[in-house]
Amino acid sequence: MLKALQNKTVATRVVLGIIVAGIGVSMLVYLVPHGDSGIASTDTVADVGGNAVTVVEVRRQMDRITRGGQIPKALQPLYAQQVVNQLVFERMLEVEAKRLGIRVSQDEQIERIRQLVPASFVGDSVVGMEQYASDVQNRFGMSVPEFEELVRQGMLEEKFRRLVTDGVTVSPEDVKQEFERRNEKVKIDYVLIAPDVLEAKISPSDAELGAYFTKNKARYTVPERRVVRYALLDLNQLRQRAQVSDAELRAYYNEHINQYKVMDRVHLEQILFKTVGKTDAEVQEIQKKAELVLKQAKLGGKFEDLAKKNSEDTATKDKGGDLGWLERNQASAELEKAAFGLSKGAVSDLIRTQIGIHIIKVLDREYAHTKTFEEVRAEIQPILAGQKADQMAADQADKIAQAIRKVGRIPMDDLAKQFNLILTETAPVTANDAIPEIGSSPELKDAIFRLRAGELNLPIRTDRGYIVLSVKDIQPTHPGILAEVRDNVLKDYRHEKAVELARTRAEELAKRVKGGENLAAAAKSLGLESKASEPFARDGSVAGVGSARQLAVVFSLKAGKVSSPVQIAANWVVAQMTERTEAKPEEFDKQRAEIEQQLLQAKRELAYEAFRNALEERLKREGLLKFNAETLRRLTSPA
Repeated sequence: MLKALQNKTVATRVVLGIIVAGIGVSMLVYLVPHGDSGIASTDTVADVGGNAVTVVEVRRQMDRITRGGQIPKALQPLYAQQVVNQLVFERMLEVEAKRLGIRVSQDEQIERIRQLVPASFVGDSVVGMEQYASDVQNRFGMSVPEFEELVRQGMLEEKFRRLVTDGVTVSPEDVKQEFERRNEKVKIDYVLIAPDVLEAKISPSDAELGAYFTKNKARYTVPERRVVRYALLDLNQLRQRAQVSDAELRAYYNEHINQYKVMDRVHLEQILFKTVGKTDAEVQEIQKKAELVLKQAKLGGKFEDLAKKNSEDTATKDKGGDLGWLERNQASAELEKAAFGLSKGAVSDLIRTQIGIHIIKVLDREYAHTKTFEEVRAEIQPILAGQKADQMAADQADKIAQAIRKVGRIPMDDLAKQFNLILTETAPVTANDAIPEIGSSPELKDAIFRLRAGELNLPIRTDRGYIVLSVKDIQPTHPGILAEVRDNVLKDYRHEKAVELARTRAEELAKRVKGGENLAAAAKSLGLESKASEPFARDGSVAGVGSARQLAVVFSLKAGKVSSPVQIAANWVVAQMTERTEAKPEEFDKQRAEIEQQLLQAKRELAYEAFRNALEERLKREGLLKFNAETLRRLTSPA
């Protein structure tokens, strides 16, 4: 192929896209084998007509797809399965192409390649093979042989797709029916029965809760719990004790002098009248309103109140128009010119910008200067105190660690006394419990459940300081008694009963309305509420309920008829048709072309999927498609 490119017209199309598209179009794992088909090699995932799909090949494709880390690790097994599916399908097409005499000619392949890497060609000639190879590597991350083979495979699939789908058509009747289906709208009265709402109404007796616990006792195992004593080297106490000299404060100030430079800035309030998208006549009316507000501001009206009442700047209106401090080049040129030209307390004239008309007031202003040492002394002191406390804590933690290593099982009380540590004890905790008093550090949690009773860990740094742990008591995992797990049992009981109650109430409501009762009255008698929807089409939704697709049954109802209960997620819905609006014939011509194209594409996809499935089944029957189920499981299982 390289030789052909040196003396023929060249063109392109890459098939890496086919692999990625094959993954994205459908997550169906339609080629998953149901058992080992007798492939002995552990390096082979599948065999198609004597052509193997290998583990190395799958991993190479996965590396290409996951380059840059764009696929979450948890999803990689699913993507690996899809890569296997695509590679197997490519082999299946090769077998079928050979049987039918279908091939991609070299001229066809070259023409496609030129379309993909046009920079490698001048007219019909290759600029150079080095340039071509470099372009392929940079654009597609692969070698020329890989690239050209993927192009050929992609073009072969195109030929099969055309062969299968070119005869697919959509009739005018299909288009008309789809237009009517899509544009028909309905209104419904409905009742939503949510188990979550019903849970609070369920109050079991002790006998009922006990019976439920007995029936489900195996679900309520109490995990291991540990009581922990811990000694804390408190950073906050060290900060309070840390002494910082005047000389140290001044040295820090001089080293960080640039941090204390203040730029020219103003503290502003504004009232904004938006003019974007307004007509000239509307702008004139807005101008008149702005002039009246300006007059009030100039006459001493409280600027904050005027802003809350009149400003259209949603970000500052509720704050009385407060824009905060602005430095130069942080606002539009018009606003900046006005703001920095006003004295403290002054109100501007009307200012026109692209957004609208502004009135601003200067609350305060500062001219460029460097804050003095005395101004920032209070800011510097806690910084240096924190640094000193951190160093003191680190030194002390090293001494504590040395003492633990030297003595071994030193009593926690002795350690706390020796190093002036705060000694505390936790309540029993499980591995999943939060322990707010010592923080959520994974290192702490690991130490708690790794230590043996009486052992001490080396100091662990936390936000509060350094902590030494000792396990005081271990309560092993055991079957729970009701008193220990009552909260969980009550929660589960309420949930299960609420789910059951939601379903039975939905069934009772539907039965009563179908029997002639009014929906709203029947709902009220059951402690439920009836609501009315806005008109919605099949691609719409009902607020707070779900999509029209989930409520598809209502489109088949006649006016006044009620549906059987429909489950949407955990909830149940009973709906009554109240109004149907048919599609408007005058809209048909506007939508016809789009609907026809979408129907045609959908039919073609169905036809091609049927071809894939039929080809797969035939090759399996003929013994030409075999899988190594164990290798496939190993390759596509989560790590």
